[in-house]
Amino acid sequence: MKYIGRLLGWILLAANLLWVCGLLFCAYSPYIDPVRHPVQACAGLAFPVFLLGTVLFLLFWLVVYYRYALVALGGLLCCLPTIRTYCPLNFGRADAPEGAIKFLSYNVMGFDADHPDTPDDPNLVLAYLRDSGADILCLQEYIRGGRLKQSHIDRVLSAYPYKDVRRVGKGGNHLACYSRYPILHARTIDYGSDFNGSVVYTLLCGGDTLTVVNNHLESNKLTTSDRETYVRMLRSPESTDVKEGSRLLLGKLAEATSIRSHQADTIARLIASQGRKRLIVCGDFNTSPISYAHRTIAEGLTDAFVESGFGLGISYHRNGFLFRIDNILISPDLQSYRCTVDSRIKNSDHYPIWCYVDKKP
Repeated sequence: MKYIGRLLGWILLAANLLWVCGLLFCAYSPYIDPVRHPVQACAGLAFPVFLLGTVLFLLFWLVVYYRYALVALGGLLCCLPTIRTYCPLNFGRADAPEGAIKFLSYNVMGFDADHPDTPDDPNLVLAYLRDSGADILCLQEYIRGGRLKQSHIDRVLSAYPYKDVRRVGKGGNHLACYSRYPILHARTIDYGSDFNGSVVYTLLCGGDTLTVVNNHLESNKLTTSDRETYVRMLRSPESTDVKEGSRLLLGKLAEATSIRSHQADTIARLIASQGRKRLIVCGDFNTSPISYAHRTIAEGLTDAFVESGFGLGISYHRNGFLFRIDNILISPDLQSYRCTVDSRIKNSDHYPIWCYVDKKP
């Protein structure tokens, strides 16, 4: 029995080593070129699974044989920056100073456009924006049409005297900015997508200009069947039909990851040209914070949720795809306060993300 126990311990230690290797690969996958290695570049999506497994190994070894716990602990220490990006824990978050700008980004999913806005049956997405108290609204999937008309949206959001609504891509998708501050200039960044795009706004805030980049990056184009496969894969990964479906699912994810890398490179070049001063970059990145696109766009910037948020901040909440894919990034001369993913409103497949932004003291 003594030898069997020792052998079992070595097997578990080997499994722990392999698991930690998987954790490290996921954690540093944002540095993999998605064009050359699109499948491997998707590894960041599995980071929470390997993180949880490593924590469980750590707890197990602390109880059974504490010396082996160094393997799991070493893996976690090597991934600390990635862990903080994925799940920041900012206790005792400071209140925003007086005069700070409240900034909100929200994929409104077309406002649930077939849902009218009447006193008896209000459109909750539109009501949320009206009552948000934000100074600047950046909206994605602002798809006009249905029973909710543009003139009605403008009336409800009349507290925002300045707006820019423009189409991106070749379809009917629009990005919008509603602002209490004058919008001096706006232009579209066209990167050849059928449905996605970015818009750069120059606003006049407090006697100085503020550049805002509103983004809606390439989606994964997953059908309802694909999402059902993903949920089944999480529940029973060993089943045969799931293994076949997962190959198709991974192919779609890899293709979208490769396309987003070109878009991220374009946005990163734009950010560099702006000098990273008085700059806010926001929107729906359609990928997790452990990804090439997020790392590339955020280079030289501060992730507002990492700086002043708390927890996982899951912003996409349907079909089992529980990730923070909506972001607010700010230039080094700015500081964020109380960044929040607001899970109270569920009428879009995204939650809004907001924070206060002010000059660094």
